[in-house]
Amino acid sequence: MINEQIRDKEIRLIGEHGEQLGIMPSKDAFKIAQDANLDLVKIAPNAEPPVCRIIDYSKFRYEQRRKEKENKKKQQKTGETKEIQLTPGIADNDLNTKAGQARKFIAKGNKVKVELRFRGREMAHQQGGMETLMSFCQKLEDVASIDKPPKMEGRNLVVILAEKK
Repeated sequence: MINEQIRDKEIRLIGEHGEQLGIMPSKDAFKIAQDANLDLVKIAPNAEPPVCRIIDYSKFRYEQRRKEKENKKKQQKTGETKEIQLTPGIADNDLNTKAGQARKFIAKGNKVKVELRFRGREMAHQQGGMETLMSFCQKLEDVASIDKPPKMEGRNLVVILAEKK
C-alpha cells in the first residue's frame, strides 16, 4: 500500500535515509512524504503499529524485481523426468541410440524413465523384456544408477534412472 491507501491511524515511520522518525498519525507521515516529493510505502503491514517508509516507490519496485530475479537465478533447478520407450525386440543399434539419448538427458541433470512396452503376445515373454531393460541399464552404468527398480505397470516394464552421485 502506498500514500492515501494507508488507512491505519498510527504508523511507525522510517525516513528516506533509514532513520527512525517514531510513531505518528498516518496523515502527518503522508504530509512529510509529500514535502520530500517521495511516497509513503507500507513495508511491514503485520507489525504493531504497521511500519511505513518514505521512499521513491518506482525505485523501490525496481529493486524488488531485481532481487526476485537474483533469487530465481540462485534457486536450484529440479530436473525433469524424461521418458524413453523401448520394445522387447529392439535391435542392438537402436538400443545404443536410445542409450545415447538417455546419456544426454542424465548429463543435463534429468532423471530418465525407461518404459519397455509389451504388445499382444509379447506379454508371455516378459523375461526377455527384463533382459533387454537390464542390458540398457548396463550401457548407462558409468553415468547412471537405478533410482527405482524395474516394475510392471500394466503392460509396461518401467525403471527410473538417475545421475550417479
